[in-house]
Amino acid sequence: MAVLNKIRQRSLILILIIALALFSFVLADLFKNTDALTSKSQNIVATINGKEISREDFLQKVEALQRQMGPNATNSQVMNQVWSQEVRQAVMETQYDALGITVEKDQMRDLLKTALASSPEFLNEAGLFDENKLNEYIANLKETSEAGYQSWINYENQVAANALQQNYFNLVKAGLTGTLNEGKLEHKLEGNKVDVKYVQIPYSKIPDSTVTVTKSEISAYIKDHEKQFQVEASRDIRFVEFKEVASVEDETNIIKELTSYKNGRFVDETGRKDTVVAFSKVKTNADYINHTAASDIKFDERFIFKNSLPTAVADSIYKLNEGEVYGPYKDNGYFKISKVIAVKQIPDSAKVRHILIPFIGAQSAAPDVTQTDAQAKATADSLLTVLKADKSKFSEFVTTFSSDQGSLTKEGRYDWHPYNTMVPEFNTFEFEGNVGDLGVVKTVFGYHIIEIEGQKNKKKAIQVGTIARKIEPSEQTTDKLFRDASNFEINAAKGDFDAIAKENKYAVKPVNGIKALDEAIPGIGNQRPIVRWAFDVEAEVGDVKRFNITGGYVIAQLVAKHKAGLMSVEEATATVLPKIKKEKKAEIIRERVKANTLEALASAEGTSVRTATGINMKTPTISGAGREPLVVGTAFGLSEGETSGLIEGVNGVYMVQVTKITPAVELENYQASANRVEQQKASAVASKLYNALKESADIEDNRAKIQIQ
Repeated sequence: MAVLNKIRQRSLILILIIALALFSFVLADLFKNTDALTSKSQNIVATINGKEISREDFLQKVEALQRQMGPNATNSQVMNQVWSQEVRQAVMETQYDALGITVEKDQMRDLLKTALASSPEFLNEAGLFDENKLNEYIANLKETSEAGYQSWINYENQVAANALQQNYFNLVKAGLTGTLNEGKLEHKLEGNKVDVKYVQIPYSKIPDSTVTVTKSEISAYIKDHEKQFQVEASRDIRFVEFKEVASVEDETNIIKELTSYKNGRFVDETGRKDTVVAFSKVKTNADYINHTAASDIKFDERFIFKNSLPTAVADSIYKLNEGEVYGPYKDNGYFKISKVIAVKQIPDSAKVRHILIPFIGAQSAAPDVTQTDAQAKATADSLLTVLKADKSKFSEFVTTFSSDQGSLTKEGRYDWHPYNTMVPEFNTFEFEGNVGDLGVVKTVFGYHIIEIEGQKNKKKAIQVGTIARKIEPSEQTTDKLFRDASNFEINAAKGDFDAIAKENKYAVKPVNGIKALDEAIPGIGNQRPIVRWAFDVEAEVGDVKRFNITGGYVIAQLVAKHKAGLMSVEEATATVLPKIKKEKKAEIIRERVKANTLEALASAEGTSVRTATGINMKTPTISGAGREPLVVGTAFGLSEGETSGLIEGVNGVYMVQVTKITPAVELENYQASANRVEQQKASAVASKLYNALKESADIEDNRAKIQIQ
C-alpha cells in the first residue's frame, strides 16, 4: 500500500519519463530516416531547375510507356526512358520560359495539319486535310473514351514540345555565324603545311618495371584532376548461386523412364501389372505420345527433312525404317526417343496463289469482317465452283474478296517458299497435293481458296513422333538445394563467408561498383531486389541475405559501401597508373638526353631520323607516329630549318626540325570557308546543345532514395 502511494505521488515524474522515452524513440527513427522529416522528399522523384516531378506522375508515365513497349522491356529500361524524357522536358522548358517561347493556337493548328496531312481519316473527298473532320474526331474521343482523349492530349503535347524545341534550336542557330576572319583561320589551318624531320623516343622503350609509382602519387593525381574522378555512390557485394539443375540421378531416372517406353514394360515375376506397349509397336502414335507417355513436347504430324532434325542425331534418325525408334538422346534441354512413323517423297519448295475469306473471330480478321464461319465457308465454296470452271477470274476474286494484304498486290501469289513455311493446314495442301490442284482449306485465318502453281525437288521426308522429357530437377533435388542454401545463409551470417563457401566448394562471385539505379548483376541478370537491398540504409557491411532467383537462390553478402565523391586510390589505379608512368618516363628521357641535334639524338637512342610531309594543324597527325597535337603545334611555331627541344607527346618524347614551310594559298575572299565554319557550328547544335544545357542544369535525382524501382 505504501508503494502504491509513492507511485501516485510521483505519477507526474513517471509520465514525463515515459513521454521522453517515446519522444526519443520517434526522434531516433526520424534521424535514422532523415527523409521522413519532410513529406515532400518522399513524393518527389526529382527537382530539375526548380521544377518538381512527383512520384505519382512519374509512375503513371512509366505504366503508360510499359504498356506501349510491351513485356520485353524491363522495368528499369522503361523508367530510364521516362526519366530521360522528363529531364529533357524540364531542362528545355527552363529555356523556353526564359525566352517567352510558346506554341499558340494558330501555330498548333498548322502543326497538326502538317503532321496529319496524310492520315486518311482527316482527308475530304478531294484528298485534302479537313479541319472539321479533326475537330469531330477530338470531340468524339472526349465524349466516348477518356483514355483515348488523354492519349490525344499527350500526342498534342508531344507535337508542341517538338515544335518548341525546333524553334529554340533555330534561334540558337540563327545566332551562330562564321565570320570572314574565322573563315580565313579555317583556311589556314587546313592549307598551311610543314615538312619535318623528327626523332621519336617511345615511352615503351623504358620498361614499366623500372618505374615506381606510390599510392600517394596516385592520390595527388586524383586531387589535381578531381573532375575526372568523381563517382556515384556504389556498393560491392559477393554471392554464391545455388542453381536448380537436375542431378546425375535425376537424369538417370529420366533415361530409365524413356527406355521403358522404347522397349515396353510387362507383367513380371513380382506380379507388377503396369504394362506399357513398346513405342515401336504402337499404331495410335499421337494418342500414345500425348496421353500414354504424356510427352513434354506434343506430337507434330508434319513431315520434316533431314536438316530439320537435331544435328547430332540427324543421320541416325533419318536412316531409320518406318516403325523404328532411336534414343534416348539429349537435345536442347530434353531427353528424347524418336520414332519414324511414315516416309514420303515431298517437294522442298512450292509456289501457290490463294484467296483468303476471313470470318468473325479469325486470327488477324479486320474489325469490319461480318461473315460467320459458316458464311465464310459458303463464300469460299461458291468462289471455288466458279474458279474450277474459269481460273482466269482468280486475280479478280483476289482483289474483290481476299483479306490477305501480304499477297494482294501479287494477285494472291506466294512465290517459291520452303516446306513448313505456312500454317499446318495450308502447308499440307500445297506440299502433299499436286501441281494444278485447286481447293478450300480452313486455317486460323479463315478459309483459303488455294491453287498449287508449282513444286520443286521432291525428296525423302519423314514423319517423326518424339516422346520428350524436360531435364529438370526432381523434388528431392530441389529440397536438398533449399536446405544447402539455407544452411549456407545461416553459417555465412555467423562466420567467414569466403571460408565457408570454400569449405563447401561453392564458387564465390564478387561484383564491385554497383550503382543505386543498376538493374543487372553480372552472371544472374536482372536483380533489382539485390541492388535495392545493398543500398538500403539499414544494410550493414557484412550482412548476408538470401534471394530467390529464376531457377534457384542467391546468397549475397554486402562487402563494401562507397560514398559519392572522389574515386578511391584502388579504384583509380588502373586509369592513373599509366598516366603517371608516362610522365615519369618522359622525365627519365629528358634527364638522360644531352643531344641537341636530330642525328646526335638518334645515335644516342639507337633509332633513326624519320620524315613527315604535308602536316597541317587541322588534323595534327604525323606519319609514322600517329596523332600528336602538341608536337605538330610546336612544329608550326618553328622557322624553316629550326630544331625544337624535347617535346612530350602522346606516344613518346620527340625532337623535330622543320625542313619546309608551305603557306596556304591566299584567297580574294574567304566567304566559302566562313560558310563551312557556320555549317559546322549549326550541326553541333543538334548534337551538343542539349547536353550542354543538361550539364549546367540543377538536377536533384531522388529515384534511388524513394525506391521507385
